[in-house]
Amino acid sequence: MSQSVLIDVDALRVGMFIQLELGWMKHPFPMSNFRLSSAEQIRVLREIGLKAVRYVPAKSSHVLEGRRESALEAVASQRHEDEVLEPDEVAATDLLAQFNASQKRCTQRFQEATRTYAAVSATVQAEPRQAREQAETLIGTSVADLLTKGPCAVHLLAGGVGQPSAVHAVNVMVLALLLGKSLGLQAQQLHGLGVSALLHDIGKLGLPAYVGEPGAALTAVDRRRYQSHVGLSVELAQRMDLPSDVLIAIAQHHEMANGSGYPLHLLADDISPWGQILALVNRYDRLCNPLHGEEALTPHEAVARLFALLRANFDASVLGAFIRMMGVYPPGSLVQLVDGRYAVVVVVDPSHALRPCVVPYQKGVPRGDAAVLNLAGMPELGILRSLKPAQLPRAALDYLLSQPRISYFFERALGSPDRGDCA
Repeated sequence: MSQSVLIDVDALRVGMFIQLELGWMKHPFPMSNFRLSSAEQIRVLREIGLKAVRYVPAKSSHVLEGRRESALEAVASQRHEDEVLEPDEVAATDLLAQFNASQKRCTQRFQEATRTYAAVSATVQAEPRQAREQAETLIGTSVADLLTKGPCAVHLLAGGVGQPSAVHAVNVMVLALLLGKSLGLQAQQLHGLGVSALLHDIGKLGLPAYVGEPGAALTAVDRRRYQSHVGLSVELAQRMDLPSDVLIAIAQHHEMANGSGYPLHLLADDISPWGQILALVNRYDRLCNPLHGEEALTPHEAVARLFALLRANFDASVLGAFIRMMGVYPPGSLVQLVDGRYAVVVVVDPSHALRPCVVPYQKGVPRGDAAVLNLAGMPELGILRSLKPAQLPRAALDYLLSQPRISYFFERALGSPDRGDCA
């Protein structure tokens, strides 16, 4: 077994292999033993209050001054002990074809979902029972897909995929279902959670557009009108004759575990499990796709903020499961690779959460023909750091993230056997 050394957190450098002597609920990383791949990870270690960590020289590509490990040993140690890097046996052209096919399927399914939400919105006031049937048909299909396709990877969608209100509703539905499954919910529970997620904002139909989907900060009066959408959503859900646990989850999608939410300022123990899930994924999507004139965060920044600054707002087990599911660099995160290239994260497989699939900026190559790099099969390559949009050259930003809205759907992991599942 490799020897470890206890060192001060300020001595940490990218490339060091570390062992965290913390329970998995006390840190946001998918594993407790891993190689540091970015300065952001070191910053997070400081923010959670660590003063010292265990460092394993024999497994590190960066060693403290005075250590005598050879360059050969450093290269040989680049494979994580607890993260199996499967060789990428799929040719680059085949991987690109898989990615493009997955993108097409995900985009089609997402657009079908947004069209269903639009149909529900159009019929819910006059025909609430019909609206319920439309919503439950969509959720039933989505839950069946999720449960029959095995572990799923999270895919970033490219291009416009619908009206903002519908896109937000479907984003929350997708993330809630994925998170619910990772928390062990069964089919019936996932169905109720999915309906709650899809319809959580349906009451905004009763508000003026500038209040329901505000593009700028609201006055105090209009802010109160905006917050009334929670009660309006519950009223419409009641007219749809939805079960009480669905009504409760909808009523709680803005409640926070520390009592800072609304409308009832509930504390953690008073918020239902579905309400806790909705509150978290709703907040994450609004950090990436904000209202009220707020600045959009990259998915990496959104996860970092949830963990570093907003942890008290959410149930710890739910937040931990979400971070493990989405990874430190969720799809849509802008990154720089260790070889200096700019890239965007496009797929995260929770089994390799620290080594996602990325598309690098390739000048002169059409975006649709750009290579897809599966870092889980490339131990020599990794993510150096996350980037804000302003840190990229304009041409690279337009290439990698041509539209700012972040939308997701689930699919099987790239490079896996084409069995029709998401493994």
